[in-house]
Order: sequence, then structure tokens, then C-alpha cells
Amino acid sequence: MDPPLLSMSAKSIDAPDFTRLQSMLMGASKGVTEGTSAEYKRCDSLNIDGTTKPSTQDRGTYSHAQKMHALMTYAFGRLNGLGNMPWHESDAGGGLMVGNPSISVEVSSYMCSLCRWKVQAGEVANSARAITSDILLKLYHHNHLAHNWTIRKYQPGERGQSGLDLWGGGRVRRLLQAAYMVSFLCMLHFDEVLKIQVHNLRAHEDRMVLHLPFRKTHQNGEIKLFHLWSLPSCEAHICPVRALAAWLSYLFRKIASGDRIAEANSPMSSEQFLELFRNNLLDINIDPAPYGTHLFRRGGCQYLHVEKCWPLRRILKYLISSNDDPAEPQEHFFDPNRPPRVKCPQCGRCCACA
Repeated sequence: MDPPLLSMSAKSIDAPDFTRLQSMLMGASKGVTEGTSAEYKRCDSLNIDGTTKPSTQDRGTYSHAQKMHALMTYAFGRLNGLGNMPWHESDAGGGLMVGNPSISVEVSSYMCSLCRWKVQAGEVANSARAITSDILLKLYHHNHLAHNWTIRKYQPGERGQSGLDLWGGGRVRRLLQAAYMVSFLCMLHFDEVLKIQVHNLRAHEDRMVLHLPFRKTHQNGEIKLFHLWSLPSCEAHICPVRALAAWLSYLFRKIASGDRIAEANSPMSSEQFLELFRNNLLDINIDPAPYGTHLFRRGGCQYLHVEKCWPLRRILKYLISSNDDPAEPQEHFFDPNRPPRVKCPQCGRCCACA
């Protein structure tokens, strides 16, 4: 059985305001990709007018419906100022409805019904995955093959020419390797990495220091410096210094056709980077569908906790918290040349006097 279509009143919103909100949401629905507004309407088997969709028409996933529910909650609550109060009839009576229409019994019932229907139809939840060091190792070796890593002169091709090996040349793969390493070890989002400029990096004798003027999790400043050390050869596939050294002259600018750097002085968009990354995953026969925009942030955290055996407190010190251990400064966390330390099992200190 298909989930019931959503039906609600808009009596608590004046007609001009509701019309303006409707036009605003229709415009915003076209901001992700071409045809997105049509995708927003295809999560169940019924059209908005109640007619049945043909079996050949694609259906949106339940996770897609959840994203649209969150979008409508934000649009009604923040953009139109209706807040987070559930949709209900006013105490004044007269059928006047107040609150956020997206937070209502009708919407909750629809989402629950849609979830059950999707499960009965055989849809399997496909959760977002994190990148792993094994995948980065495969990407490193594949991108460093001679025919992939060599920078060739631009050769114009015919429009529409495509192929599994024609999506990126040596410059594109250098850019991707540098972005992979910085995003993975610093646990950054795509947008944060792609906006890095040359003056944000400082080269030292034994490491590079990255200073981010912006971060999603530090919108009020106090962003820690990231000390990027040159890792041993056995960890070359996750070494940020090697990757940046191969690409530093260009950083993360847009890539034009034919493996050329775009003339416009603007950063690569996250959409283009995600497309290139997914093409790179196809090179090593990995399905790119489960990998989204937070995969490097999640993967870096899992790498430090699972493979490097960092406790969660140490990861927090590395990212956001103040370091309360003067014997081990934050900038030495990744230093491969630091001497090993033996800590006291009682107090946890490792200084000579302990």
C-alpha cells in the first residue's frame, strides 16, 4: 500500500506570504543540480494529484525524503519565522492553524508510512561510508602509474569523447592526491580543503604548517594549526608533504578540459571534486555511490582511532581542545622522528622527574 499523500492547510500564513514562500522554495529546489526540483517529487508511487506513477519512473529513496523533510522544517521554521512549535490549531479557535507545518502528526505519519513502504518494496538503506587507508593506498598506486602521473601537452579532442582513462591526467591526479591527504589527516570537509590558498601554508625544514582562516566547526575563530610532517616511505600513500610537493604550485584551482588548469583564479567546486573522486574510485573497481562529502573527515577520525590507536581524548586535543600535556605538544602528534616515551602507569606523566 502506498503512503498517503500529505495534505495540510496554510491558514496560519497570509496569502501573499505563502505565495512568496512557495516561490522561494521552488527556486531553492533548483540549486543543487539540474532537474533537482523534479527529483524532490518522486519518493513514493503517487503523483501530487493522486495519480499513480508508471512503473518505469524512478523513485527517490527514503533518505532522500528525509533530506527534503529537514529542508522543509528549516524553510518554514527559520526562513518564514514559524519556529519549531508543532503544527496545531490555535487556542483562539476558528480553525486557525499555527506552528511549523513540517512538524506535524500528518508529516510524521507520512514519513513512517513511507519508510515501511520502502522496506516492503525491498529498498535497503545505503549508509554513507568513510574512506580508509587501504583505499587511499590503492588510489596512490593507481594514480602514480606512468600513464596516469605523466603530465602531457594539451591535445584537443572531439566533443563527447569519453573513456574510463580519459577523465583526468597528471595534473588532476596530483590535485586529487593533495586534497585527499590534507582532508584525511586534518579531518576536513571538501569545501574547507578546496578553499585553501598558498598563503595558508608555511614550509619549515621538517614539516609544513597549515593555518585555516575558516572552519565549519570553528566559526568564531580559535582554529588550531595543522602540522603536516613528512611520513616514512611505508606511509607515503597518506603523506601530505609528498602530495603537496607534487601539486603545490597550482593548489586546488578548477580543472578545464584536456587536463588544463582553469585561467580563472577561483577554487574548484565541491561538485567537480566529488565527480573526479568518484571517477578515481571506479579506476580501482570500488562503487562510489556510498561515498559522500564527509568521507575523508570520518575516515581520518577512524584511521587515528582504529589504526593509530589514538584515544578519543587525544583526537580532541588534535582538533579542538586545548592541550593540557606540556610534555607532548600538539604539533608533535604526527612527528615520525620523535623519541618514544614511557609513561608512568599511575600518574600518566612521561617527564624525567616522573
